[in-house]
Amino acid sequence: MPDIGIPDPRLNRRRFLQAGAAAAGGLLLSVALPPLGRTARAAGDETPLTAWLRIAPDDTITVMIPSAEMGQGVATSLPMLIAEELKADWRKVRIALAPADPAYANPMFHAQATGGSTSIRAFFVPLRQAGAAAREMLRRAAAERWSVPVRACTVADGRVVHPDGRSESFGALAQAAARLPVPQDVPLRARADWRIIGRPTPRLDTPAKTDGSAVFGIDVRLPDMLVGTIAACPVFGGTLRAVDEAPALAVRGVKAVVKLPDAVAVVGDGYWPAKKGLMALKPEWDEGPNAGRDSAAIAAALRQGFDEPAAVAEAEGDAAAAMARADKTVEAVYTLPFLAHATMEPMNATARVTAEGCELWVPTQAPGLVQQAAAQALGLEPERVRVNVTYLGGGFGRKSETDFPLQAVKVAQAVGRPVKLIWAREEDIQHDFYRPVSAARRRAGLDAEGRVVAWDFKVVAPSILTRRSPQRVKDGIDRTSVEGLVGSSYAPPDRRIEYLLRDVGVPVGFWRSVGNSITSFYVEGFMDELAHAAGQDPFAFRQRQLAGKPRHLAVLEKAAAMAGWDSPPAQGRFRGIAMHESFGSIVAQVVEISIDGDGLRVHRVDCAVDCGVAVNPDTIVAQMESGIVYGLTAALFGEITIRDGRVEQGNFDTYPMLRLAQMPVINVAIIEGDDKPGGIGEPGTPPIGPALANAVFAATGKRLRSLPIVKQGLTIA
Repeated sequence: MPDIGIPDPRLNRRRFLQAGAAAAGGLLLSVALPPLGRTARAAGDETPLTAWLRIAPDDTITVMIPSAEMGQGVATSLPMLIAEELKADWRKVRIALAPADPAYANPMFHAQATGGSTSIRAFFVPLRQAGAAAREMLRRAAAERWSVPVRACTVADGRVVHPDGRSESFGALAQAAARLPVPQDVPLRARADWRIIGRPTPRLDTPAKTDGSAVFGIDVRLPDMLVGTIAACPVFGGTLRAVDEAPALAVRGVKAVVKLPDAVAVVGDGYWPAKKGLMALKPEWDEGPNAGRDSAAIAAALRQGFDEPAAVAEAEGDAAAAMARADKTVEAVYTLPFLAHATMEPMNATARVTAEGCELWVPTQAPGLVQQAAAQALGLEPERVRVNVTYLGGGFGRKSETDFPLQAVKVAQAVGRPVKLIWAREEDIQHDFYRPVSAARRRAGLDAEGRVVAWDFKVVAPSILTRRSPQRVKDGIDRTSVEGLVGSSYAPPDRRIEYLLRDVGVPVGFWRSVGNSITSFYVEGFMDELAHAAGQDPFAFRQRQLAGKPRHLAVLEKAAAMAGWDSPPAQGRFRGIAMHESFGSIVAQVVEISIDGDGLRVHRVDCAVDCGVAVNPDTIVAQMESGIVYGLTAALFGEITIRDGRVEQGNFDTYPMLRLAQMPVINVAIIEGDDKPGGIGEPGTPPIGPALANAVFAATGKRLRSLPIVKQGLTIA
């Protein structure tokens, strides 16, 4: 499986492949990234859906989007890369979501998957190369048509122009350009010449999402399609023992009951008949070995791990000796709960299985994985499984899993008709792959001037990678559990970080920002404790610890300046600050709160971000806001608890989301960084929890070492 969330940073050999578009009458250009890219084929042999770039006779430019569009804006930012180098007329740019195909593999994962805030980072160079190559092909086509030197032809706003006044549109040149060889190593435009990259750009998918024409997974409709819903064993790892199908089949509109090894599905003319049929069933379950699991026992097992030998994730200098020499030492234990993803669009997939093969329509972050899993389940070659990717109503890592599309495949195969399988909200929350529960013990030493001279850290948590990518768990270390700790921006010269993998029988998976959402709370909460122990202002304390790191300092200082940190807040208001680096980007946030008789209210969040090249500032601001909302929801309310092997939460009444009336004012400032882009879909989430907890300490003097806040004796206004 691809290591979503832990990308391979290497972007090495690239080549261009060309295919004609006889049917469309245009130019198709694809960028393939060995070893997953397809080999070159003759013009016309490749279908339009295996090309990155299509230029039609009407001048429309269609860009295939290799990444899942789940609200993060890649369906606009990625085309901006091609359009910049192509010197296209942006008004002519259109988008299409790429199906499962190795040609669209994310070069940082070596698989077709979206995660780890990699879309812009992975495709920043390849898609610009594609645009530059297409631009040169169009210039050459025009030069041949006019019998002039190529150097005499220039490109601007979707046209090739000659100094004598002649010009041709891209659409008029597309067929001729498609017959030319693809040029290699075309120089990319200098940053100073960019006209599209870096400009705030409205999203290309907004009109369709506004008028309702955008197709999300849950919107798919096929001829002769049935709709199903499903209930899995309520205990993780349990199986279906028996079920009487008659009560469901007696419900009007129910067509079939399908038994799976660990679940039962009901299929009908629509969702409501299927749901009523499912509610009529009383399945008997074999609950298996996890039936006795509960949150208290899990918490005890994690804390017990503090006294057990662990793997060393990072060791520099001699932390123990340095702390023995320290003027002051501080120790604390932090814990965080399981969290569900709770995407607004619940899990769903539509499948059609025939003698010829299988076709799926899925809101998935990992179409390549879905294709492989479906092919294996049906005993087919992957080429006989087509995966159509729809828009996603939220993903956050949950939709990188293959459980729900595989269920749809099996149910459709059983009934012999296309089936759209929709999970109820309760099924979604109670059968997630949760953000791991985690516990950390931290010790640190301060010198006489209040500087951190040493620390040691021990994390005990389940592993995501033992299930997703076991080969990446090396020497007992799951890097997702310690990312943000290893290589911390604040790391003193003497340090030690240990990790103990503790399986607790609850499935875990990638959650927005993965381990960073956990380790940021540990690091930034503890940094506040150390500042207090040193008798220093939390902002000034961090400044000193970041000496020699100008990027980090600039972000931290910008957020503080936005919040007016040097001036006291209004009466009854209190602030907390936090900063975290993840996915190649640095984000600092200041939270302003009040606590009164009505409870805690978050009034304002000031956020500064350095994500390197800011491809689309509009998207960056939106993703900072989105990440803050997601992280704030988790910090205030988020907790999945287990009793008798079952998840106790089931819907938004027991797993609440942030409401509109609770939404703070958010201010975002972008600091332009170097020539490489960082990730943006996730880095806004990690700092918000610790910044909020630090604000609570400023208001109450109570240090929050666990979340959510509603479980710490505070109500939310």
